[in-house]
Amino acid sequence: MIVGVPREIKNHEYRVALVPAGARVLADNGHRVLVERSAGEGSGISDDEYLEAGAVIGDGAEEVYRESDLIVKVKEPLPPEYDLLREGQILFTFLHLAAAADLTRALLERKVTGIAYETVQLKDGSLPLLTIMSEIAGKMSVQIGCHYLERQNGGSGILLGGVPGTGPGRVAIIGGGSVGMNAAKVALGIGANVIILDVDLERIRYLSDVLQGRAVTLVSNNSNIQDAVVNADLVIGAVLIPGARAPRLVTRAMIAGMRKGSVVVDVCIDQGGCVEGAVPTTFDNPTYVLDGVIICGLANMPGAVARTSTFALSDATFPYTLKLANLGYEQALSSDSALRKGVNTFLGRLTNKAVAESLGLDCAPLP
Repeated sequence: MIVGVPREIKNHEYRVALVPAGARVLADNGHRVLVERSAGEGSGISDDEYLEAGAVIGDGAEEVYRESDLIVKVKEPLPPEYDLLREGQILFTFLHLAAAADLTRALLERKVTGIAYETVQLKDGSLPLLTIMSEIAGKMSVQIGCHYLERQNGGSGILLGGVPGTGPGRVAIIGGGSVGMNAAKVALGIGANVIILDVDLERIRYLSDVLQGRAVTLVSNNSNIQDAVVNADLVIGAVLIPGARAPRLVTRAMIAGMRKGSVVVDVCIDQGGCVEGAVPTTFDNPTYVLDGVIICGLANMPGAVARTSTFALSDATFPYTLKLANLGYEQALSSDSALRKGVNTFLGRLTNKAVAESLGLDCAPLP
């Protein structure tokens, strides 16, 4: 099989989907690895390293897409890439189709088999390819929040950790999954007061245990969210419904009730966001002000720590990439239920029920 690795073109996206060690294993298994020139540069990986691993360097995205049977990426294709996709091609990447109607149509029209990292799901319900990036995004959300709380960046001038004699800042985390738990660990580590909310009572008990009771854990309902948000200096949106659009749990009225210069980081913005009025932003313009509150909607937050993110993501995705290459998609999907759940589009069919419901489209079961 020919495995293609295009260079990411999303704004300030420096990650790459395959590292040289993975390219070497694919080459040793008889596959041709075609890496677009400079694809790994943002993660500190040179073309020479790929060449030494047995990969071939392609001059442009057109060549990579044209020649490859399997495309492995980090982020979803953008409009300039739609026409490069072709019928029968396998695309393995983050897709987040529930908030991307145009991309969904492009994949269906071109009859691409789109396998989304974020919906590959193990039998215990865990999301192994999403989790690692969620851990990074959760930790970064507090780091970003601290930055924008500084007065010269438009914030209210709060130091989340406080100092002796002056109380710490308050952090409200909506959602207790991987993003929320890692955000809580960092916020507690710097000394902030933390409230974390989730709908699952068993998860709340787990969070209370693993965080050693240092965070206030609450059931996520409208009343508790309202109280937590309006009193917070930093709100982190960390809600996830696998494959589906995130529910809007933080309303404009709640935002309006916050102290001016407070910060909201909506980590689930690539699934539509859980904050009313939040829209995706880029690293060129990462924030905007809504009712006096700073909103950050970066959809590729882990891209800022590209080298860490690239190697962590590749560790998680590569076993599935190798299986797709070695077995072909039919046998790979038949033999691996987790990978099968990752399929969002298949030869012109939309196969993920949550995505279909979010977009108001018909869902056809994967054969």
